[in-house]
Amino acid sequence: MTQPANASPGKSGGYERAARRLGELVEALRDVHVLLVGDLMLDRYLWGDVSRISPEAPVPVLKVTREELRLGGAGCVASNLSTLGAKVHFVGAVGDDHPGRLIGELMDALPASVERAGLLTDPNVHTTQKTRLLARTQQLMRVDRDGERLPPALLERLEQAALAALDDVSAVLISDYARGVLGSGMCSRLAAAARARGIPCIVDPHPNTPFEHFRGVTALTPNRAETARAVGILPEDDASIHAAASALIERFDLEWVALTLDKDGIHLLKKGEAQGQRFPAKSRAVYDVTGAGDMVLTVLGLAVAAGAPLPDAVRLANIAAGLEVERIGVVALRPEELIAELGLHAPPALRKKIVSLEQALPPVLAARQEGARIVFTNGCFDLLHAGHVHFLQGCREKGDFLVVGLNTDESIRGLKGPDRPVLNLDQRSTVLAGMEAVDLVIPFADPTPVKLIQTVQPDILCKGEDYVDKEVVGREIVEGDGGRVELVKLLPGVSTTRVIERIGQQGINE
Repeated sequence: MTQPANASPGKSGGYERAARRLGELVEALRDVHVLLVGDLMLDRYLWGDVSRISPEAPVPVLKVTREELRLGGAGCVASNLSTLGAKVHFVGAVGDDHPGRLIGELMDALPASVERAGLLTDPNVHTTQKTRLLARTQQLMRVDRDGERLPPALLERLEQAALAALDDVSAVLISDYARGVLGSGMCSRLAAAARARGIPCIVDPHPNTPFEHFRGVTALTPNRAETARAVGILPEDDASIHAAASALIERFDLEWVALTLDKDGIHLLKKGEAQGQRFPAKSRAVYDVTGAGDMVLTVLGLAVAAGAPLPDAVRLANIAAGLEVERIGVVALRPEELIAELGLHAPPALRKKIVSLEQALPPVLAARQEGARIVFTNGCFDLLHAGHVHFLQGCREKGDFLVVGLNTDESIRGLKGPDRPVLNLDQRSTVLAGMEAVDLVIPFADPTPVKLIQTVQPDILCKGEDYVDKEVVGREIVEGDGGRVELVKLLPGVSTTRVIERIGQQGINE
């Protein structure tokens, strides 16, 4: 009843063709226009260290070193969509309160491709917020402040805003967190209107929402617990998985269903099919499952909107969810991260070195626990030359584990001008990862590496000796934690700018 779908990287020509096809699909996700409807909430992260037990009670004392605000709920999906390049018409609601205003600021910070005219504010609503306390990579506690159900007048305004956007989108994505946006039959009416226009409507459901609310949508993406609660069948083995998927399609008039089965991947079943397809999950170090369902909805919805064959859409969503669980908290994926995971550029051994900030935490912590001195440096590293190699080797010799913050293409254009970088991020990160001296490469788009330094907490911060009379960004952070700044000797007369000038002068062509 289940047809396995090969999704594991290998050396076969079939896999290489599939990887190229999925790589083309990643590019096709850009500029796809979708409607996103759902419950908004504010996610607050308090990061710190635990070194003692409270004298007041047998509980750890968290010394907070960093606080971070992120969009939660449907806001997380909006961030995911925009990071992948999609155009998003967002419909949701917040209260006229401090958390609601913070959400508004975070939404404003998203790319202009996110249309937030449908983000409504109501003084009678209290915005939901969740606060997570983390000691390095370990979550200690979550504190929730839940809002109440939305008033009928606000629900009507939300529904009208959603219906008005249908003529301009290729798919409707619904992110349900049981906070009231989908009440009063709104979901079924929106799905019916979308179906009449030939627009797919895909829902990531919440177990506390009666699945009758979702009758008539195109598809659902429930997990095991949500599925069991909806149809009374716990999807564990092949037989029960197929039975549960079939029951969902039949009871709620779906076109297809994608059951998310954590370590067992995703099971796809279409209406009228005798057997489904299983897309196995790659074995990974799972650090936080938060946001995996949001990522499935994001990538699956975008791929369907882009016209991809359903199996390819599920394959790509499965890969994206796997990358998400390797991170701490909910973090958007960049297109180049998906491309890298497909193995279209860097060899597998090098891909392990190219990580997000959240993915960097476990290996950095493991190295520190083994007594390694963590070294950090950052730069553009465009057209890697002997000067770069000399500098990075010098950084590595200052400690035991070298982490390199690498500017993204967009940030380099802001620093160096529209003609830079010469090599794109994929190429630059692959070359750096190929160096024995480099242990991790972390691409970053911020104007400065402060966030990376705060998170990595290096023992040694390295810059070139030309910084002797310049401000070293992050010095106060590192020295405040008991670390130090080291200026590394540079190779004289060598720079990327001079290499580019020489190429121009000599008229060197490909």
